[in-house]
Amino acid sequence: MTEGRYRLIGSTASPYAIKLRALLRYRRIPHDWVIMTKALRAATAHLKPLLIPVLQYPDGSYRGETTTLAYDLEARHQGRSVIPEDKAVAFVCDLLEDLADEWAVKPLFLYRWWDPEDQAYVSRWAGEEWSTSDAKTGSREEIEEFRQRQISRMVILGATEENRPLLEQSYRRTLAAFEPHVGMTNYLFGSRPSLADFAWFGQLSEMATDPTPMRIMRERAPFTDHWVRRLDDASGVEGKWYPREQALGGFAEALLRIAGELYLPFLAANADAFAKGLERLEINVLGLPYALAPFKYQVKCLQQLREKFAALDAGDRTALKPVLERTGCWAVLDGG
Repeated sequence: MTEGRYRLIGSTASPYAIKLRALLRYRRIPHDWVIMTKALRAATAHLKPLLIPVLQYPDGSYRGETTTLAYDLEARHQGRSVIPEDKAVAFVCDLLEDLADEWAVKPLFLYRWWDPEDQAYVSRWAGEEWSTSDAKTGSREEIEEFRQRQISRMVILGATEENRPLLEQSYRRTLAAFEPHVGMTNYLFGSRPSLADFAWFGQLSEMATDPTPMRIMRERAPFTDHWVRRLDDASGVEGKWYPREQALGGFAEALLRIAGELYLPFLAANADAFAKGLERLEINVLGLPYALAPFKYQVKCLQQLREKFAALDAGDRTALKPVLERTGCWAVLDGG
């Protein structure tokens, strides 16, 4: 690896890998993009959990988890920050990034592995790139093994017949939140992209490629489709953060409403079910049922959001209260 350069190891089929790739491009941080191979998987096997992407630092060390990496890169590199300077806005950025990373992936996974057309498209492309099988790379055996493994995970991730209406509805709600606001120079918190923008780019860019969600996006949200494709390489974008009042309205508020009506109630129910030792959590949101086994990691997600919210000073919490109450976020974040 060239001295002073990072190496991003991932797959174009991973929303998290392309999230970090787009962020590195925007920040103009020197890096090389490489597809995960069996050899690289062996070299990074010590990381737990071993997920895509992995970022190899200039000193040769390997690290993972895109949110942690994004903040570490903020500390290591000056200029073109993806974290809003206003602390209240930065908290909303963290919340909306978490919404993308932890919830938007659910409809993506459903669409990928529900319909045979999507299964065939994604398994051939992703199965070869991810190189998880012992079968020959690109062989029918590797592709089929990958497809079957992903289908077997559908129940674990809640991509079931019971949950399908809610996941499809949440995708449509997301597109409706994006479509009126996206533009050539319009991002969530300014005329420059934030960490939350890159998280949403990661999820939506995959859905702009997979057959079924692509058709839905192009029908319902054609400008969102264009916005996603431009953000893949925003290295030429210059811009500024909006003032607080503007940054917390419009675009951000539309997504905060999804967080307040859907994601945060899910996180609270998940934490409660996990604490009680339940094998299954059942909730009704947006008038639709959702059920799956509690996730320990998403207990941590809620805890971290509450800790970040509690760490804000009184002035920032006061500034956030109106929009968080309007969107239904305040009670859960405040520990209610």
